[in-house]
Amino acid sequence: MPSRHTLLPRSAPAASGISSRSIAAMLDRLEARSGESHSLMVVHRGQVVAEGWWAPYSADRPHLLYSLTKSFTSIAVGLAIGDGLLSLDDRVVDVLPDRVPAGVSEQGRRITVHHLLSMTAGHPADSLTEAWEREPGDLVKGFLGLPFATAEGTRHVYDNSTTYILARMVERVTGRGLPEFLDARLFTPMGIDHAEWDRVASGAAFGFHGLHLTTESVAAFGELLRRGGVWGGRQLVPRDWVELATSRHIGSGWVLDGSDQADFSHGYGYQFWMSRHGYHGHGSYGQQCVVIPSHDLVVAVTAQGESQSVLDAVWEYLLPGVGHAASPQDDAILADRLRRLSLRPVPGSADPGRAVSARLDASAEGSALPGGTAVTVDPTDGGWRVRLGSLLEVEVGHGDWRESAPLGRPIVAAGAWQGGTYAADLYVITTPHRVRLAVDADAGTATATWSTPPLTGPSLELHARSPLMTRPDVA
Repeated sequence: MPSRHTLLPRSAPAASGISSRSIAAMLDRLEARSGESHSLMVVHRGQVVAEGWWAPYSADRPHLLYSLTKSFTSIAVGLAIGDGLLSLDDRVVDVLPDRVPAGVSEQGRRITVHHLLSMTAGHPADSLTEAWEREPGDLVKGFLGLPFATAEGTRHVYDNSTTYILARMVERVTGRGLPEFLDARLFTPMGIDHAEWDRVASGAAFGFHGLHLTTESVAAFGELLRRGGVWGGRQLVPRDWVELATSRHIGSGWVLDGSDQADFSHGYGYQFWMSRHGYHGHGSYGQQCVVIPSHDLVVAVTAQGESQSVLDAVWEYLLPGVGHAASPQDDAILADRLRRLSLRPVPGSADPGRAVSARLDASAEGSALPGGTAVTVDPTDGGWRVRLGSLLEVEVGHGDWRESAPLGRPIVAAGAWQGGTYAADLYVITTPHRVRLAVDADAGTATATWSTPPLTGPSLELHARSPLMTRPDVA
C-alpha cells in the first residue's frame, strides 16, 4: 500500500472481481496507440485496483486537466442551486447586470444557466476567441454581444465561454471565488489538498480550463459522482444534481482531424459528455474521468494523447474483464508492471566535460522560446545545467530525471549527447506538455519545440511561472 495520504481504499483486482489481464491489455493498447500516457487509475466498487504513473510523472503531482475542469464548475453550479442561490432558469443579464453590453440582443437577454450548462446558447462555433477580441476586458460582454446563429436551447456547440460565465455567476451569488468555493464545499471535505488553478490576467480562475489535480483526486471525483454525491457518509453534492448533470440534455457530435469521435456523439449533459457506457469529463490531450455506473467502475487518465483512443481501450479491453477475476499471480505481474512504468529518457552519451553555447532558431513550428535566445549547456555532476535566456535555468539529468523550478513551476528534464547534437526533454511536469531542446554544437544553433503546444500559448517562460496567469492569445 502507498505510504502517502490516500483518498480511496486499495484492493487487488482479483479480490474486487476484475481481471488484471484485462487491465494489462488496456495498458498495452494505451502504450501502443494513445500517444504518451502519464497516469492511470482504475477504481472498481469503490476500491483502487490498478494505479500507475509513467516517470517522471508521479502520484503526488497535480496534472493540468484542461476542459475536465468544466465538470468541476458544473458541480459548483449544482451546489449554488442546492443552496437556493441560483436556478437553471436564471438569466445571465439578471445575475451579472453590470456585465451586459449596450444593445444586447433579445436572444442574449434570454440566455439562462441551463443554456450555458448544456452549451446551447446559439452561437455558431466556440465563441471564446471572438468574444475576447470583441471585449478584451470582459469575456461576458463579448459573449453576449456576439450574433447568434440558432435559437437558444436547440443545438449544442462546444463553447468555452459558457463555462467561464457560469464560474462568474457562481462567484456573484456565493460571494466567493470559484477555487475558494470548491475548496470549502468539495475538495476539503473529500480530503483533496492539491487543487491548483490557472487564472486569467484579472486573477479569476478560467472555470473552463486550468484546474490541476492529482490522478487520485480525479478518480475520487468520479467515485463521488458514482455514489450520487455521497462521500464519507455525507451528501456533499445533491444527488438530484449529480443525476441531472450527468444525463443527456442535447444531442452532440465531434469530428477531430476528419474522424468522428464515437464517445462524443451520444449527447451532452451539464458539462459532461455521455459515452457508449456511462459518461465522462474530458480535457484536451487525453485527460479523462470516466464513470461507468453499470459496472461500478471509474477510470482516471492523464496523458498527452487523444481521448477517443483512451475510451476505446476502456470499452474494448477493460469492461470485458469486470466480473472475471484472474489469478493472484496475474495480479502480482500487473502490480510489478505498474510500479515500473516510465517514459524513456533521451538516449545518448553523457560526454562529461563537454559544454556548448548557441542561439535559438525559432523558425520551427511550436517554438517555445523567441528567436535569438541565448542557450548554454554546462556539465554538472551526472548531468547539465541548461540556461535559456536570462530567466530560465534548468537542471537536466543523464539517464534519470532532475527537477528545477526556475520561475516557480517545476520542470523535470533528462538529456544526452547524440553525436554533435545535445538533446533534452524538458517536461512542464504539472501539464501534459514537454519541450524538446536540440543544440547543434557545430552550427551554434538550437531549437526548442513543444511536443504539443499548450492551448494557452507557446511561451515556455509563461508556462514555467506559478501561478500561470494568461488567457488564450487573440489576434
